[in-house]
Amino acid sequence: MGRYSFLHLATSPSVRAVQAEMGVDRLWASGKIDRQTERFTPDETAFIAARDSFYMATVSESGWPYVQHRGGRPGFLKVIDEVTLAFADYRGNRQYISVGNLDADDRVALILVDYPRRARLKILAHAERLALDADPALSARVMEGEDHARPERIFRLRLAAFDWNCPQHITPRFTEAEIERATQPLRDRLESLEAENRRLRERISGLET
Repeated sequence: MGRYSFLHLATSPSVRAVQAEMGVDRLWASGKIDRQTERFTPDETAFIAARDSFYMATVSESGWPYVQHRGGRPGFLKVIDEVTLAFADYRGNRQYISVGNLDADDRVALILVDYPRRARLKILAHAERLALDADPALSARVMEGEDHARPERIFRLRLAAFDWNCPQHITPRFTEAEIERATQPLRDRLESLEAENRRLRERISGLET
């Protein structure tokens, strides 16, 4: 795997032409902002482990892009090592569009978002599909704790490059579990006040009799 930055892979002649048109071509050509991002650091590893969903884009032989949402338990997308990701592919609507696209072109683009903290990680990778029995140790690792669906295959992704997006335009959103955790102290306090209120009412009722 060569040492390429995210922008090196994502920037084409047409992209450079638009950058020139908008007057920012020197900014990106300088190399001061671009950086080598071909290995995950502990920061990316921790970020990926906390996610319960991501978006994956593939391209068909006709040239049409296809974006699929993938969801599961937090950490279902596993960082196997500093250049490898893997996840179990479970039975869905059985259209197999992403699977078919990857048989023709193994390149994928992933976007992972932490909505509460307004953070976004972009990943470019090469994907391969494996039978469940092709690598039993890997299958066991990616399916650990997953018993709600029927796995059909494993996807293993070899990192090409990643990049972090700025938080601009990311609207904070919260899952039910996150809301439960955030409001638990309020609910505990409310329960305590209600119990205190009951005791006071009982005391007042006793005085009146």
